[in-house]
Parts: sequence; C-alpha cells; structure tokens
Amino acid sequence: MDIQVLCDHVRQIAYDIHVYHGHGHLEKVYENALLHRLQKAGFNACQQYPIQVYDEDGTPLGDYLADLLVENCLVVELKAAKTIANEHVAQVLGYMKSSRMEHGMLINFGSYQFQVRKFILSEDRG
Repeated sequence: MDIQVLCDHVRQIAYDIHVYHGHGHLEKVYENALLHRLQKAGFNACQQYPIQVYDEDGTPLGDYLADLLVENCLVVELKAAKTIANEHVAQVLGYMKSSRMEHGMLINFGSYQFQVRKFILSEDRG
C-alpha cells in the first residue's frame, strides 16, 4: 500500500476517534482505540512495539517502544496534551532517525482541535 494512502487512513481513523471520544482521556485510551480500529479496518498494527535503535555505524543499541507500528513501515506516536509541543516533534524525529524508520506520525488527542503531523526522513533529506 502506498504510504500516503496509509497515512490518510490512519489520519481519518484517528479523527473519527477524536470526534467520538473527544479530548480528556488518558493517552492509553486513544492508543487502545486506534489499535482496535486499525485492526478492525484490516491493517497490520502493533501496540508498544519494540523497534531497534542503531548508532551511526549501524551498531544496535537497544529498543524503544513505539506507541503503534502500522504495516511495519509507519511509526505512530500518540499524545494527550493541550497542544503538540516542540519536544513531542523532537521525540518522534529522534525515534525515526535512531531506528531508521522513514515515516512517522504524531497524533494529539488532548486538544479540543484534532492535531496530526506527518514526518518523512530519508538519507537524502536527513
């Protein structure tokens, strides 16, 4: 599946969750809801999935747990905060760079207004 199409599906499902549940729940509630709805829609989605972190020379350093990994190619980090902060963006970008995952999404359910950001890292773009 095309990554843009996948991101569009994840974004729409997350938006539907935000409309139904609103803001104010703990992050785990939204994580469970997104996992449930993605799997129900037929996507391969894993929760708290360990992703290998590498040093610059390729040495494995350990794992970090992605909130969700969708179709083995999209890291989804969830927040339940008043707004997306710079440290949330830095966290996602750091996870992506260290684990060498090219695509990531940051979704915030804690704001009155639904917030989502998509990130792409590649060797060419840094």
